[in-house]
Amino acid sequence: MQPLYMLTAVDVRRANEPDSSRATTISKLTIPAIKFMTASHNPGGGVMAVDFTLPRVEPIEPAMEIKGFDTDIFRGLGMPERWTFAGAVRDKKTGIAVPARAIIEGSITEWEPDEASPEEFVGCTHALKEVTHFEFSLNGQELFYIDFWERIMRRNGEDLFAADRRALGA
Repeated sequence: MQPLYMLTAVDVRRANEPDSSRATTISKLTIPAIKFMTASHNPGGGVMAVDFTLPRVEPIEPAMEIKGFDTDIFRGLGMPERWTFAGAVRDKKTGIAVPARAIIEGSITEWEPDEASPEEFVGCTHALKEVTHFEFSLNGQELFYIDFWERIMRRNGEDLFAADRRALGA
């Protein structure tokens, strides 16, 4: 039976600056969706169209919401940086907490403060684009790894683009 994992805590920090934790100010993080690209084929003599899956993904767009104003974000706004999106997830059956990690290289290209009033903390959403590196692991096991510059995409350790690189002679 699959474990039932429940997210219990989150943090976002610059990957190379462990002391840049936002654990007490972050309210939400969005680990991005992984959507494989498809190529549509509608054969004139066939009985149905098919969207064939390609070994590539659509742009990855993570985000985070911070309560209050995070002035440190402006240090790298619009520039590629490597971030650690960290989570603590607890196995509800065993009670054991394990790490969930997404290492993401991209540019924070959006800073959007929420509508707010003096009775509540203002939240600011920070969205990343130009993501060129994304890796996700749970309890130390790499589940997904993709790097634009390396041209590598692994799912559970299997390189999904290796045959294509070989076919290109690279």
